[in-house]
Amino acid sequence: MNELTLDTALPVLRAGGVVAYPTEAVWGLGCDPAHEAAVMKLLQLKQRPVEKGMILVAADLAQLDDWVRLQALPAQRQAVVLASWPGANTWILPAGPRAPRWITGAHSGIAVRISAHPLVAALCRAWGGPLVSTSANLAGKPPARTRTELDHALLPLLDGLIDGDTGGLAQPTPIRDALSGQILRS
Repeated sequence: MNELTLDTALPVLRAGGVVAYPTEAVWGLGCDPAHEAAVMKLLQLKQRPVEKGMILVAADLAQLDDWVRLQALPAQRQAVVLASWPGANTWILPAGPRAPRWITGAHSGIAVRISAHPLVAALCRAWGGPLVSTSANLAGKPPARTRTELDHALLPLLDGLIDGDTGGLAQPTPIRDALSGQILRS
């Protein structure tokens, strides 16, 4: 396994690589959301259909500029979303002009989170923008909570791994519709 640091992960991501890293509750897979081949590679590794869409993580709201249209929400809904960040809350927001179909899938919105996990936030800051973040497991299989639980069939297919600890949450972050507040994944 190609062991990466924040610095050595950047050229791997720029080259269209897929990397594993710990998130708030489980290990995640990430890549450059603007790099179609990288996202397709990640989807193929996970055996996940593109129609489902992807989650993006960011270090701050500015990194989501043009990926989402927060201002399309009523002011009270914007306030609820912003009050939950940074934190372990994923929201479906209206997609912005930068969000391609390989990220939104069959949806008009995009799932995003401003992470408080130190490693995730540091990786996004070093990268200078959002990253795809999806659980590091094959579709339908349980997510890995520790590095040792990572699927041994998946590991050789990755371009690297950034070691660290998950944030200790019992469940992956909830996903809610930002307009309605409806919980889509608890």
